[in-house]
Amino acid sequence: MPEGHTIHRLAQDYAARFTGRATHVTSPQGKFSDAAALLTGTPLTHTEAHGKHLFLGFGTDTWVHIHLGLFGKVTFGDAPAPPPTDTVRLRLAGPTAYVDLRGPTTCALITDPEKQAIHNRLGPDPLREDADPDTAYHRVSRSRTTIAALLMDQKVIAGVGNVYRAEVLFRHGIDPYRAGRDITPAEWQKIWSDLVTLMREGVRTNRIDTVRPEHTPEAMGRPPRVDDHGGEVYVYRRTHQPCHLCGDEIRTADLAARNLFWCPTCQQK
Repeated sequence: MPEGHTIHRLAQDYAARFTGRATHVTSPQGKFSDAAALLTGTPLTHTEAHGKHLFLGFGTDTWVHIHLGLFGKVTFGDAPAPPPTDTVRLRLAGPTAYVDLRGPTTCALITDPEKQAIHNRLGPDPLREDADPDTAYHRVSRSRTTIAALLMDQKVIAGVGNVYRAEVLFRHGIDPYRAGRDITPAEWQKIWSDLVTLMREGVRTNRIDTVRPEHTPEAMGRPPRVDDHGGEVYVYRRTHQPCHLCGDEIRTADLAARNLFWCPTCQQK
């Protein structure tokens, strides 16, 4: 499932290609046809992301709500658009570009109150200007749940996925099994600030890199990471490989229905 930086990047990409331009909106798959017919010819006015939710605004009170889920995929291309396949849930086509959405968990036409209800059930997003880290800490500091599980709970903090939760905990030497209530305000502030920095960089580069300059392949004289997810990381999907800092073996375990990765030597706080 894409992490929050990907959704914010998509919001930027949709906006850059279609804002203020009349678009032809279709649903070749047919599941969004009625809504597409209402939207076609209407300019995209603004885009927004909150956690893993993408919102495309048409007019003053009409939004397309998209959640990619595990299988959703967005593909941009230059005009003219080729004939669509019948797997395309939503296509926006304009004079210079087109974009196809396939396989999302959610693709629905909603109103302002419905959109606000989605925001209300989500935690603060480190990439949003209106995010309040204290709101998230209020929940974290009162919970017996592990910090690793809390970081994946979108009601606590929105947009953090499996990669960012593993990496930010490693970067601050925090045992992923510590209870949320044992995380100090100072530790939470460092976690939050680091997520803001890492995720903003993820939006900029469209990939996740979490290693500090002194731990890059060039700095350490080691081979670059080879992985479908790309990016240089400390622990994510590095099970049984040596830790870049201490040389101990990276471990993995199931936690909150996802694979957790950590270094038992570096993460003892």
